[in-house]
Amino acid sequence: MEDGFDSVIAQAGTNISGGQKQRLSIARALVRKAEIYIFDDSFSALDFKTDAKLRSALKEETAESTIFIVAQRVSTVMDADRIIVLEDGRIVGIGKHKELLKTCEVYKEIVYSQLSEEEIA
Repeated sequence: MEDGFDSVIAQAGTNISGGQKQRLSIARALVRKAEIYIFDDSFSALDFKTDAKLRSALKEETAESTIFIVAQRVSTVMDADRIIVLEDGRIVGIGKHKELLKTCEVYKEIVYSQLSEEEIA
């Protein structure tokens, strides 16, 4: 923001975007070093470039922590150590991105609906 830390945030954040609200919420969570972080769809309002940059920075900040990311966007989780795929509230796949592409039809359908061929590899 133009005034940096001196910027004024209106009640309920009405003067900032959804992506800015999400980034502020994530920053607030990171201020206190925790053993476990749960990000429940915390990246959905971010554009793809910001999402990627933020996840990269998160790796450094949370290297000693366990992180759970709930997401609908494949690009947000495809580098995870373990992805759990849900369909109708039931687990239909567990594994890494490349494993799930081979073993989980639901994951494969989601991936092909969201990513281009070069992004999938």
